[in-house]
Amino acid sequence: MNAVSRLSNRDRYARCIRASKMVSWDIERDVIGGRAFDTSEKYLPDGLSLTPNFFTLSESEKRFISQIQGRTYANVFGLVERFINAKVLEVSRDYWLGDQVALEALVRFSEEELKHQALFRRIDQMIGETLPAGYRFDVDPDAVASAVLGKSTWAVLALTLDIELFSQLHYRQSIAPDDQLSELFKNVFLYHWKEESQHAMLDELEWVRHDATMTDSDRDKAVDEFIELLGAIDGILQAQAAADARYFEANCGRAIDEAETQSVEANFLEAYRWQYIHSGVRHPHFGEVLDCLISEDQGMRIQAALATLQ
Repeated sequence: MNAVSRLSNRDRYARCIRASKMVSWDIERDVIGGRAFDTSEKYLPDGLSLTPNFFTLSESEKRFISQIQGRTYANVFGLVERFINAKVLEVSRDYWLGDQVALEALVRFSEEELKHQALFRRIDQMIGETLPAGYRFDVDPDAVASAVLGKSTWAVLALTLDIELFSQLHYRQSIAPDDQLSELFKNVFLYHWKEESQHAMLDELEWVRHDATMTDSDRDKAVDEFIELLGAIDGILQAQAAADARYFEANCGRAIDEAETQSVEANFLEAYRWQYIHSGVRHPHFGEVLDCLISEDQGMRIQAALATLQ
């Protein structure tokens, strides 16, 4: 990396610090503000929940679907931020005795991710107080983080940028514009979005920096590991779609036959794959960064793998 690039990157780390200080917020004071969730409102917007595709359901049942998905949405973000934070702390080691501006930016990133985890635990509890008992999210965040962190740094940083970018896309394109959405739910993801914006910049810087240290064969293996991580996420989504469909069936207030149960589960899975896989890998900026780092053949391998997750 030449001197001009080092200065440019140092300025980007500094800008992330300034942004972090400017948007700093408190969970109870700024986000929740003494409010509670209201089951007369949607929690997740149609652009993410894909409730229009649940053709057999009434409007009130679709609203219930959005509430179930809203709870799962908070839980999934709490889950992925466990391994994101661990990886951020790990890569920050490279700056312990070096660039203190970059170190401060990554430490602030870590502190914010810890706050986000606390926020999503709080939101899960609050939504749980409004919905019937029996909801399950049986995924151990430490076990998932351990499995993810067993992959190469390149693969984990690729997945992290994917997540950081789709979280911004979800807020701007679906959550913020929906005037029928719970204002409290919108507020949660407004404040989350404010800090994820600089997290995406930092993750991109670290991914590109790490990529420059790799051999072609190491990168080729890392591409396969990124594909494996996407597959592992899909496994979690399949299990949660089945759990959420069972929860809906048990609490929707009417009998549902096997065919409709299968349709509801398939629609949950379609929505979850859109939320946590396809909306990220199709993000234009993610594609731009990825294409600069990989070969055409590696890109085709990724696309072939994604085509199986439809």
